[in-house]
Amino acid sequence: MKVAVVGAGAIGAYVGAALDRAGADVHLIARGPHLAAMREHGVRVLSPRGDFTARVHATDQPEDIGPVDYVFLGLKANSYAACGPLVTPLFKENTAVIAAQNGIPWWYFHGHGGPHDGRRVESVDPLGSVSAVLPPERAIGCVVYAATELEGPGVVRHLEGTRFSIGEPNRSVSPRCLEFSEAMWTGGLKCPVEPELRHDIWIKLLGNISFNPISALTRATMREMCLHSSTRQVIEHMMSETLAVAEALGTRPDISIEKRLAGAERVGDHRTSTLQDLEKGKPLELDVLLSAVVELAEFTGVPVPTLRTVEAISDLLARGAAA
Repeated sequence: MKVAVVGAGAIGAYVGAALDRAGADVHLIARGPHLAAMREHGVRVLSPRGDFTARVHATDQPEDIGPVDYVFLGLKANSYAACGPLVTPLFKENTAVIAAQNGIPWWYFHGHGGPHDGRRVESVDPLGSVSAVLPPERAIGCVVYAATELEGPGVVRHLEGTRFSIGEPNRSVSPRCLEFSEAMWTGGLKCPVEPELRHDIWIKLLGNISFNPISALTRATMREMCLHSSTRQVIEHMMSETLAVAEALGTRPDISIEKRLAGAERVGDHRTSTLQDLEKGKPLELDVLLSAVVELAEFTGVPVPTLRTVEAISDLLARGAAA
């Protein structure tokens, strides 16, 4: 099994190292000092489950790799439309793309069935720009429950969690999903194949849609947002509206708002990825987390006043950050 990891940052390099342990032919695409370190020393993983080093091929030239069976996307969703030069040399007829993204994916209505089957979500796939680069029929969904960070060039610190749930947009349990899942399990990661992966998408989105923009607007940690009563109430409203949109689309995530808040509070003084991106001057990944759900609410007729308000303020923040 030949795998290319495009965007081999903290999550991508961690997955690549695990797949290498499973005996897969792994190639990492990265750049800068991180690439140089992986070329010289391999990927060093520091984990409570045991440290290890994976010496895998790393490059910034996908042409050096050639066609692969699987492309694991570790890029931010807002860079998908521009990733053609990175992924096109890796494609053959049956190459699958496993996109480890938060929020609503570009393939959401591909194979969905019902009245919205095949619909494009403009917020995440404007004018079909992402689908043109990453055809939905190649897509295997992936919801990441692992937490990792780059401690330094070539060094991945695994903090917690090993679960990477995957699934086909059309809900089938396909041979390609089973093959990738088996390799992940062999490499030490949990990788269940979920026919109803959209449930997982909404469960994780419940936190991302609320904590991420609010943290960027307030510079607050997870614990601080949960303990501030007025902010907690805003987050509860956002979560409630999000669940209503999910239900309007036929998905009923099996989790309560109180349970989701309790889990977030236990995380402690963690800064969300959106806040970290803001502090580093990077683009904010809010289209797939927030704008997409507002768009879904628009055509399902679900009122989402709190989401709309936070989206408007967050959009102004994102525009200022990008200036």
